[in-house]
Amino acid sequence: MRIDILTLFPEMFQGPFSESIIKRAREKGAVELVCHNIRDYSTNKHKKVDDYAFSGGAGMVMQIEPIARLIEKLKAEREYDEIIYVTPDGSTLNQGIANQLSLKGNIMILCGHYKGVDQRVRDHYITMELSIGDYVLTGGELAAAVIADSVIRLIPGVISDETSALTDSFQDNLLAPPVYTRPADFNGWKVPDVLLSGDAKKIEAWKEEQAYKRTKERRPDLLG
Repeated sequence: MRIDILTLFPEMFQGPFSESIIKRAREKGAVELVCHNIRDYSTNKHKKVDDYAFSGGAGMVMQIEPIARLIEKLKAEREYDEIIYVTPDGSTLNQGIANQLSLKGNIMILCGHYKGVDQRVRDHYITMELSIGDYVLTGGELAAAVIADSVIRLIPGVISDETSALTDSFQDNLLAPPVYTRPADFNGWKVPDVLLSGDAKKIEAWKEEQAYKRTKERRPDLLG
């Protein structure tokens, strides 16, 4: 998979994409992550990429011209399965969307800033608009990193035990059950006996029961 990220601040991705699972995925060649600075495609001598909105009001708007130049350049080099715009009014990212995106070959993610991008970018280039929650960030970079992380970890071979991803919260519209590790008794706080029984059927039944119970208590909307 290749993910191209269009941003005004490419340096913001150095930390998230240089550690842990994403770092290993890049080293394995499972994913290619490329950040592009939108300012490099501005014809303004000061690399200005924003202007006032025609409608007036507070805040600046990212101009269509440098974004269009960059998108057209990338589209001329390869086909993209999705061109995603990260915006507070997009569809909320969930596990199902992450699963779908993990099956794609090439994805482009555009990070908004200021009051957003010229609507014509959204109308003519964007194929999917995503949000990571009902709140506003200073820009789309952190949200783009979240989207990329949620997708990359699902690519076959990225996580050493692929069955681990299949038991994550939300994979089957249930939250994951509680998990425990050694020691079995800490300060009198004991691991449930069933998990120490060695009875695979009983353990699986317990996990399913606990997953349903936790979901009912914390996210009953998922059960609807």
